[in-house]
Amino acid sequence: MRIIDPHVHVWKNDPQFPWAPGRGNPPAEDATPETLLELMEANGVEKTVLVQVIHYLWNNSYAADAMKRYPDKFMGVCRINPEDPGAPDHLSHWTEEHGFHGVRLSPSVGSDGDWFAGPLMPPIFSRAESLGVPMLLLTRAERLTDLVPLLEQHPDLDVVIDHMGDCSPEDPEKLQLLLNLAQFPRVYVKISHTWSISKESYPWADTHEQVKKVYHTFGGERIMWGTDWPVCLSRATYAQTLSVVRDEMDFFTPEDREWVLGKTALQLWQFPCLD
Repeated sequence: MRIIDPHVHVWKNDPQFPWAPGRGNPPAEDATPETLLELMEANGVEKTVLVQVIHYLWNNSYAADAMKRYPDKFMGVCRINPEDPGAPDHLSHWTEEHGFHGVRLSPSVGSDGDWFAGPLMPPIFSRAESLGVPMLLLTRAERLTDLVPLLEQHPDLDVVIDHMGDCSPEDPEKLQLLLNLAQFPRVYVKISHTWSISKESYPWADTHEQVKKVYHTFGGERIMWGTDWPVCLSRATYAQTLSVVRDEMDFFTPEDREWVLGKTALQLWQFPCLD
């Protein structure tokens, strides 16, 4: 079984890759590709998708550097400024010049995230669609209603909802907003962050029923796990984020478990074959 992690972050306190202004104090500890590679090897994870961390904002250079140094292990998802009219061209730049395969937007559910329902979104979605790269969304369920018209306008775009839309197991109405998106065949869901939404310790059993609902609604071929390392370390080890899906969630069929742990991600991120 091939295990592919579609969601990690890397960063380093290094003047060559400066933090974005106004982002506050940088993390005290580095999260380097080398540390990640050790964890991958120890846990049987073959390849990983680096998702641009917010600390750098729109400068994706550190992730690009990691991809360049370890092309057999990493692909990447960039960030662009969604309130910049030049964002579509920035996406083309990071995709075509630096090899990123995907873009991530993070609209909040308050007024600060209303840009997601504004006129700058269709050009970004159109550019991602034409480039053939997936759109990742980090948001809460309330914002998913604004996604529907964009999905209708861009039927050939793959869209990934990160972390189940941050739905709580205690709020089925919000979960239903996520489940409603199953009608769009190119919407995928990461069943990550069970450690974050749980009120229990590992294996976070109070979240399993929610994961089961997402699984039964979208099917194994449209859901995927993810560590969210090193963010997960506040409540979970790298190994636990994998073992909870591989060993504890007993409702997956053996075939679907292969999809969740690797094959779904490989549909979206087709890693190059290097000699």
